[in-house]
Amino acid sequence: MLGSKSMRSRHGIVLATRPLHRSSYSPVVPAVPFPNPQAQRREQFTVSNPANGQQLCVVEVASESDVKQTVAGAQSIFQAGTWSRAPAIERSKALSRLARALEERIPEFAEIESLQTGRAIREMKAQLTRLPEWIDYYAALLRTSQGFVAPTQGKLLNYVQRVPLGVVAQITPFNHPLLIAVKKIAPALAAGNSVIVKPSELAPISVLEFASMAERAGVPSGVLSVLPGFGATAQLLAQNPLVRKVDVTAGTQTGRLLGSTVGHNLAMFTAELGGKAPIVLFEDADIPSAVNGAAFAAFVASGQTCVSGTRLIVHEDIWDTFMPLFLKKTESIRRRMGNPSNPKSTMGTVISERHLVRIQAMLESSRSGAVLTGGQRLAGKSDLDGFDFDGGSFFPPTVIADIATSDPLWQEEIFGPVVVAKRFSTEDEAVALANDSKYGLGASVWTQNLSRAHRVSTAIDAGICWVNSAHRNDPSSPWGGMKESGIGRENGIETFESCNKSTIINVAPPAESRTADDWFAEEAEGKRYG
Repeated sequence: MLGSKSMRSRHGIVLATRPLHRSSYSPVVPAVPFPNPQAQRREQFTVSNPANGQQLCVVEVASESDVKQTVAGAQSIFQAGTWSRAPAIERSKALSRLARALEERIPEFAEIESLQTGRAIREMKAQLTRLPEWIDYYAALLRTSQGFVAPTQGKLLNYVQRVPLGVVAQITPFNHPLLIAVKKIAPALAAGNSVIVKPSELAPISVLEFASMAERAGVPSGVLSVLPGFGATAQLLAQNPLVRKVDVTAGTQTGRLLGSTVGHNLAMFTAELGGKAPIVLFEDADIPSAVNGAAFAAFVASGQTCVSGTRLIVHEDIWDTFMPLFLKKTESIRRRMGNPSNPKSTMGTVISERHLVRIQAMLESSRSGAVLTGGQRLAGKSDLDGFDFDGGSFFPPTVIADIATSDPLWQEEIFGPVVVAKRFSTEDEAVALANDSKYGLGASVWTQNLSRAHRVSTAIDAGICWVNSAHRNDPSSPWGGMKESGIGRENGIETFESCNKSTIINVAPPAESRTADDWFAEEAEGKRYG
């Protein structure tokens, strides 16, 4: 259980977490009173552990006035230049300190993430160990990034510099609470923006804690704020005309809704949305590696990732070899599921009972295919450690064969540990099946044929395509989708340099400019336009 804690957002707004039970997780920020003691009691929501249903804490919901006040304060500090115009080396040093502070607390954050998401502790430790890389990467870019001089025609000097946007709102999901938040926060802070994060109401604790830690590392108060709440909070942020960019990771419908709102304000918009990643296995694939890679792509995070490998597209010549081995691996994962806090547990829960019921309903409404393994929520005791599955939202890794491409299980994002499998005979058929989706975020191709690898990865409609691998990520590698999987990219230099300013200086002598640049001269024949 979590210890007592309370988070103060920037500009004096209190956004607190209060425990319902105590544990070894110690307080980090002392409790503080609300600025206005006469204010009405705030709306609250409860964060629960999906592995056992126990309540972890309650969180205060940011009100409409909180949102307005926080955005106004973020804009004020941006205009003051405390962070936005600080020397790049100073911002870089602060981010480096933040990376080291995060590094020291990885075990603690991994425990928080496992408790609030139900994911296996082994998984969370491995994932969070990499998070400082994102902060270090953008701290390094601050020290090394340079403007450039454009080859403008005429006697003009045109230099281009990266400039901060202003207030950036970031809407983050439950599946990778701190990873996705840090992926967004690091480049936005490095660029000099003021950042406001609205974390998922299902898993906000780690993001609240990270923001508190950032201020202690030297990020000025008001530069990074966290506003817990529901969809209405995200809408309020998107509607605010002072917000110059909204960056969201969510479902496609949420992305559409926020995008239409942001467009009204002519602000920038980045959206990483739904996915239905194909895993294409050709007859020359290294089968043991492909089995391992497909299992990782499909079942890491209990299948709750936008790049989850949910569609197995297997060449008919290896179907009878690959599928039994894949099922054996899947059943091994199932046998070793247990208490998510057990380092030997292979896979945790889905995020909530409601989410589990949705997955079960999608399976029950399927009109085609045969369930080869899984398909029903877990109950009873764990074979691994005797953990009681009855109290949590556990769903086993599930494989369904010979699904129709018209079936919702093929077309719609399940966001759970469910894989559908289909055979193919030709390369063209494989590409057609891979592209038979409204989504286009990730894809994986398995072949030893170099020409085919390049050819097929190019033909697949996906923003990210792995060959003989799956689900790899790095702060330097652009991340984003095509079609209904979103717009824009995370990671890399592009995110850091998302807003540039072009300065053009006339370096010609005045006497020359008087005649050369007089567009409306009496004899203007041959004058340069623009």
